[in-house]
Amino acid sequence: MTGIRPMTMHDLAAGMQLCRLSCWNQLEEDWRCFLDGTAGSGWLAEQDGVAIGTVATLRYRPGFAWLSMMLVDPAHRRTGVGSQLLATALAALTDEACVRLDATPAGEPLYRRVGFVAEYPLTRATTVSIGPASPRGVRPMTAADLPSIFARDREIFGADRSALLTSFYHRAPELAAIAPGAGYCFGRPGRLYHQLGPLVAEEVAAAQDLVGYCLARRRGRIAIDATHYSPQWMAWLESAGFAIERPFLRMRRGENSHPGQAERQFAIAGPEFG
Repeated sequence: MTGIRPMTMHDLAAGMQLCRLSCWNQLEEDWRCFLDGTAGSGWLAEQDGVAIGTVATLRYRPGFAWLSMMLVDPAHRRTGVGSQLLATALAALTDEACVRLDATPAGEPLYRRVGFVAEYPLTRATTVSIGPASPRGVRPMTAADLPSIFARDREIFGADRSALLTSFYHRAPELAAIAPGAGYCFGRPGRLYHQLGPLVAEEVAAAQDLVGYCLARRRGRIAIDATHYSPQWMAWLESAGFAIERPFLRMRRGENSHPGQAERQFAIAGPEFG
């Protein structure tokens, strides 16, 4: 019999096992963002004491909640477990005017059935950095930069995610960069590759410089989840050696009264964080 209960920090191993079964990139530190604090929550589906699925949420203030980490053991897919987990998470978020998520093509039909609608498309792209020359005009982010970046990010993202960005800053300082007056970016490590994002810039050229800076400082495979607001941006990523892997679709349920400035978000923090 399948049961669903709240996740705790004691369930980190179960969450990580489900990530591995689905070949996802998350590390334990990513799960902690949902379970180690007051803004996040998680639920675990179990069958005969064995974890078979998860879902997690983050409440971003002032205006919306984020839903993610919808994981189901491949052996238990298409059995209704995903629908049960989604219903549980949405029931816990009934006080939220807007719930948002980034859907895979496989998950999109499920979300549409419960009232989610499209906001805009995203694309996962990856490359293997070979350490090109770092562009001028970009410098390492410092702790003194964080308050002003957090204030600007609230305008861009539409809500306060300073706790998440602080985590990223400490986990991958080599990917925390600033182009003074023009943009900033963060990143984080992962099991399969480092994730670059969020990346915020006033124009495409600044976004390109920030990516170039990060590619120079981090050898190995790097992924970016890019927005489609600028065709020039998408074309540049491919010309810079990024290979397009798969699409996502940003979706919402309810009216988003805090949309931010999506056109300045050249890369998101990842589908699990928005």
